[in-house]
Amino acid sequence: MNIALENISKRFGEVQANEGISLAVPAGTIHGILGENGAGKSTLMKILSGFIRADSGRTFLDGAPAQIRGPADAIRLGIGMLHQDPLDFPPMTAVDNFLAGRTGAWRLSRPDARRELEERQADFDFRVDPGARVENLTVGERQQLEMVRLLSLGARALILDEPTTGISALQKDRLFAALRKLAADGKSIILISHKLRDVEMLCDEVTVLRRARVAGRAQAPYDLNELVRLMFGRVVTREPRLEVPTGGPLLTLDGLAVEDHRLRLAGLNLEIRAGEVIGLAGLEGSGQELFLRACGGLLRPAAGRLRLAGRDLAGEPYPVFRDAGIAYVPAARLEEGLVAGLTPAEHFAIVEPGGGLVIDWKLTMEQAERRIAEYDIRGAATGPVDSLSGGNQQRALLSLLPPGLCLVLLEHPTRGLDVESASAIWRKLLDRCADGAALVFTSSDLEEILQYSDRVLVFFGGQVAGPVPASAMTVERLGEMMGGQP
Repeated sequence: MNIALENISKRFGEVQANEGISLAVPAGTIHGILGENGAGKSTLMKILSGFIRADSGRTFLDGAPAQIRGPADAIRLGIGMLHQDPLDFPPMTAVDNFLAGRTGAWRLSRPDARRELEERQADFDFRVDPGARVENLTVGERQQLEMVRLLSLGARALILDEPTTGISALQKDRLFAALRKLAADGKSIILISHKLRDVEMLCDEVTVLRRARVAGRAQAPYDLNELVRLMFGRVVTREPRLEVPTGGPLLTLDGLAVEDHRLRLAGLNLEIRAGEVIGLAGLEGSGQELFLRACGGLLRPAAGRLRLAGRDLAGEPYPVFRDAGIAYVPAARLEEGLVAGLTPAEHFAIVEPGGGLVIDWKLTMEQAERRIAEYDIRGAATGPVDSLSGGNQQRALLSLLPPGLCLVLLEHPTRGLDVESASAIWRKLLDRCADGAALVFTSSDLEEILQYSDRVLVFFGGQVAGPVPASAMTVERLGEMMGGQP
C-alpha cells in the first residue's frame, strides 16, 4: 500500500501537536518517524490509524483520497497500528484477544482461531501460547500477538510505536526479521522511534519531526549525528556518570526466594549499599520483575529474609515498604503507575502528604506546575495524563516520586525517552544517590545498564549471576551471560 499524508495539522488546546506535515511511504518499504519526546510522532500516526482526527490535511492510500473517521475505518482500509502500550484485554487469553475485532460471523470458533494464530506465528517464529492469559505475557509477546491479530484483520500497512522499548534483544531480532519479511511481501511499515540504532538497522527512509513540524528527511545509509541534530537542533551525547561514594548496608537479602506461575528464583543473597546503583540484566521474563517486586513489597517472598536497615520486611504488606522509604516504578505506566483520566495535578494531589480530607487545589496546582517544569513534561497540569505522549507519561510517572526515599526500584526508567530526556532523568535519579538513596533498575538497553550501574546482576533461566562490577563488563560479555554462558 502506498501512503501519503498532505499538510496534516492538529492542535490540542494550547498545544500544537502537528503543523503542516507531509510525508510519503511507498509500498514495500520501512519508513522511520524520528523525533524528540512530544515532537508529534504518535499524534501523526494516530491520525493515520483513525484514533485521532486531524484539524486539517488529507490522507491518500494508493493515490486515492481516504476518509478515516476511526480505527474501524483504518483497519477496513488496511491500516493497523501497534501502540507503545498494546491495546489488548489482559484478563483474556491470547486466542480470545486474537479474535478481537472480527466481524461478519455470528459465532467465532476458538479452535479455528487457535490454528490460525499458530500458523501466523510460525511465519515469523513467534511463540505466544494461545491459551495463556495476556496479563501473564511479556511486553514482547503482547506485541507479537497484536501484530499477527492486525495482519489477520487484513492490515496491508503496519504502524509500530516505539516497539523495541522494554523487549529483549532476541524478541527485537524476531520483530525486525518479521518486519523485513512483511516489507518484502509488499506491505508498508512505519516505525515510530527515538532510537537511532533501530532506524539505522531497519529503515529505508526516515522523516524527522521537531516541535510539531518536519525538520528534515534522510535515506539510508544515515549520518547519525545529522539525525540527532535534526531531532534536537544540536548534537546530543550521553553524559559520563559521576561517581558517588557508597555508604553502609541499606537493603540485605538473605536466602530470599520468589516465584510466580512461570519462574522461581531461590537463594538470593545480596547487600545493597546507600548511594549504590544496581543494574539487572537478562532476557525479558528471566526474573528481573520478580526480584524488583519482592524488594518493593509487591510480591511476598516464598522464603528468606529481606532486611532494610536491619529490619526484616519479608512478608510485610506493601504500605510498610512504602512508609519505610521504598518506591517502585513499574514499566506498565497506565496499568500500574498512572490513572487514566486523571490529570497530572490530580496525581500530585494523591501522592503529596495531605492535611486532611479537603484538598488545597491552589497549593496542588502550584506543586504540579513546579514538577511539570522541573521534569520538562510537555503538557498541561489540567489535561488527562493518558493524553500525554509516551515519553511525557514516563516523565510524569517519575515526577511523582517523593523526596527522601532510601530505595528506588525501577523497571525500564527511560522507557520511551529520547537521549536528551533520558540523560536529564538519570541526573535526577543520581541526585538521589548523592543524598544516600540506592537505585535498582532493569533495562533492555545494555549500554544504559553498564553506564549507570555500580554492579550488575544477570538473570537467566531462574538463576542469578553476580553481582559483578559494571566497570569489568562489556556489552558483549553481558550478552553472553544473559544467554547462559558462564
